[in-house]
This record gives sequence, C-alpha cells and structure tokens, in this order.
Amino acid sequence: MAGGARELAGYLAALAGWMAALAAAVLPHWRQSSYAGDAIITAVGLHEGLWMSCAAQSTGQVQCRLHDSLLSLEVHIQTSRALMVISLLLGFFGIVVSVVGMKCTKVGEEDPVTKSRIAVAGGVLFVLSGLCTLAAVSLYATQVTYEFFRESTIPINARYEFGSALFVGWGAASLSLLGGSLLCCSWPAKERRGQQYHRQAQLSTAREYV
Repeated sequence: MAGGARELAGYLAALAGWMAALAAAVLPHWRQSSYAGDAIITAVGLHEGLWMSCAAQSTGQVQCRLHDSLLSLEVHIQTSRALMVISLLLGFFGIVVSVVGMKCTKVGEEDPVTKSRIAVAGGVLFVLSGLCTLAAVSLYATQVTYEFFRESTIPINARYEFGSALFVGWGAASLSLLGGSLLCCSWPAKERRGQQYHRQAQLSTAREYV
C-alpha cells in the first residue's frame, strides 16, 4: 500500500474511532439493568452513564437525570470521566495535526520530511487517545463485573451488567489504535535510509578493526 493511501486509511480509521469515543462518552448506557434469572422483577429498565442515569419504563417512556454532584460519584466513574475527556482532547489535536502532516494535503509540501514527522506526531496522539479510551472503558467494565459477581443480597436480575456504550468504547479504542499505528508508519523514508546506512557503516568499520 502506498504511503499516501496508508496515511489516508489510518486517518479515516482514527477519525471514526474518535467519533465513536465521543458517542460512547455521551451515551448513558455504560451499565444497564440485568435481566438474568428466571423472572424480571421490575418493569423499569435502568441505564447509567458517565454523566447521567436513565429509567426506561415498559410503556416506552424514558426519564433521564444528570448526576447531581461530582464529588459524590464513585471513584471509577470520576476516573473514567477524566480519561474519556483526555482521550477526546488528544484525538481532537490528533485530527488537526494529522491533516497538516498527511501527504494528500497541500500544507507544508516544500518540506516532506517535516511533513512526515508531523503525521507521525498525529499518529502518536491517536494512539494515546485510544489507550485512554481503552483504560476508561476497561476500568468501568471491571467495576461492573465485580459488583455483578460479588456476594450480595440483591437478586441477580436486579443487578447491572455491561451496557452498549462499553462495546462502542472498545471499538473506538481499536480504531484509534489502528489508525494511529498506520499514521506512525509515515516516518520519513530519507531518515530510515540514513539510519540503515549509518548502521551498515558502523558494521563495516567494525569488520575492518577485526
């Protein structure tokens, strides 16, 4: 695959990952009521996210309420919030930086080496963004799993399990990591050849002294 096509594919994948991460951060479906067990004990389905909690009744009516206090939230929710915000900021800067560094754009064409370095920097930002999203979603999923399987007097069909936003977040992290990795492959070819020549010269010099 040509360098420009690889960069474009990486950029599109990373952009899709950033948009999916934004959707995951906003959706109130990080955990939802579990329907495991023999009988459903309530006609109301509960959904909770990083910013709000919702109750969906069997009639189709949905009521949502924002979390009232930041400091009263559990630690894993506050941590996941912070990681998602950092991820979105890194992804946003990655979008801007990558546009400047990609070969298919006209910005900085007079210096292709610097342009390639900028593309690599954008790829690194996307990789960091994907790692933050992955950490946030995995941390939240770990807490949901722990609360579901721990010994408790709460019936199993009244506990919480994974919501759809977690799967969206995992997909977003995968796309961001893939796209960022492809962009990181844009390292200037001249520098790669120079490094190979330097290593070959060192090996030749070492053989002469042997």
